[in-house]
Amino acid sequence: MEFVAAEERSVDEDDNRRKAMGERRKKTVRKVRVAHELPKRRKVAIEEAMKAHQTEDRPEWDRTSTWGDIRFYRKRIKPGTLRTVHLPLLDVNLGDRWPVPVTVLHGARPGPCITVLGAIHGDELTGPSACTHLLSNAFTDSGKPLDPATMAGTLRIVPVVNLPGYRMKSRYFPDGRDLNRQFPGDPGGSTTRRVADQVWSHLVEDSDAIIDLHSAAKGRTNMPQVRVDLTHTSSYLLAKSFGIEILLDSIPPKGTLRRTANKLDIPVITYEGGGADFLGDQSVKVAVHGILNALRSMRMIPGNPQRPKFRILASGSTWLRAGEGGLLDMFVSAGSVMREGEVVATISDPATPGMTVDIVAPEDGLVIGAATNPFTSAGMPVGHFLPIAKHFSLLQEQIDENGRFIVNGSMEERVWREEHEINEISLDGEWIGGEVDSEWIASKITNEEKEFEEEEEEAA
Repeated sequence: MEFVAAEERSVDEDDNRRKAMGERRKKTVRKVRVAHELPKRRKVAIEEAMKAHQTEDRPEWDRTSTWGDIRFYRKRIKPGTLRTVHLPLLDVNLGDRWPVPVTVLHGARPGPCITVLGAIHGDELTGPSACTHLLSNAFTDSGKPLDPATMAGTLRIVPVVNLPGYRMKSRYFPDGRDLNRQFPGDPGGSTTRRVADQVWSHLVEDSDAIIDLHSAAKGRTNMPQVRVDLTHTSSYLLAKSFGIEILLDSIPPKGTLRRTANKLDIPVITYEGGGADFLGDQSVKVAVHGILNALRSMRMIPGNPQRPKFRILASGSTWLRAGEGGLLDMFVSAGSVMREGEVVATISDPATPGMTVDIVAPEDGLVIGAATNPFTSAGMPVGHFLPIAKHFSLLQEQIDENGRFIVNGSMEERVWREEHEINEISLDGEWIGGEVDSEWIASKITNEEKEFEEEEEEAA
């Protein structure tokens, strides 16, 4: 990524200090732009998408139109009712069909069909926990936010999509493939591609919008954030309705649910929070808040949506890497607000006692992802860092006693703001490898995945 200085320095500043820091600062400083100074390429693309969106013939839901029973996998659901239907991931007569519970809340009034998915990766537990909370009596009883008798539209909640992976505490399906690289699937393909086809046919194609809940993979953790292609306007609007501060502008890899659905003009956002194999209270709470916020924005449930004080629209970031190998001692966690020069982590090696190496923040900013695996080698990423200098004061206004950023939705207090009152900050740059998580992704893949990639290349 290429950046320039984020803030001007006084001409009276000490000459020696400028000379000493000059070379280093040229390499590390980043540029922050305000909303009207978006990177030109993305600004043009977003403006064109917004213009096209505004000219499309998209009538509002007619609340007086006919509204009756619906069917999901051959089961009938009446208006104003809730029903759980088990959808088999495999269409077989012998063996485990992997039936996953899909709870359908069919509102009493007309509205869109929204699908919430959890655990496409079986070891990511933020989605299952958030969905389970939403389906509890505290939300679905009479007079509560998700009471079907007062809802408009249809809400489908799937706590666990990757049932076999969830049972095995594995990210993948039994054939070693990643479900979120196999869409739209193939009914005659590999196991995972057959599952992708089933999910696509019954849960994706007829959705008006999809909220896909994820966590970081093993060995790291993410602070609550939303991934979205800002040039897909309806997805951009859905991302804003989620009501949190960090929006990462990204085009996902081929075969992902978000990319494939966007091609059919289905709005999709990916929520990331926490890590694999554990539950974080903040990540789950923000997920629940964001889903309810989105439903309020679409007028599916009563109440006004809550908006954050500001949004960070990031199209690039920087990686904090280990300069040496050894044991990694992280001093901060995902969500920590850092000043330039503050120590993020220390590396030590039992074979050379007494020697340690510090990893420091290159400038003022926010750690949006952090390593949790103490074993590291030179060059490995230990932190995902958003440099924020010019608007650092916004972060400072919203930190707890441990120096962590307080994400909107993790607090009990609800504040009403108009859209025009929200500051939008744009971080210029590019994702390395074209993907937000490219530096975290392991290079090792299974033979089946290699064969699949070769087949895809040959078909192309």
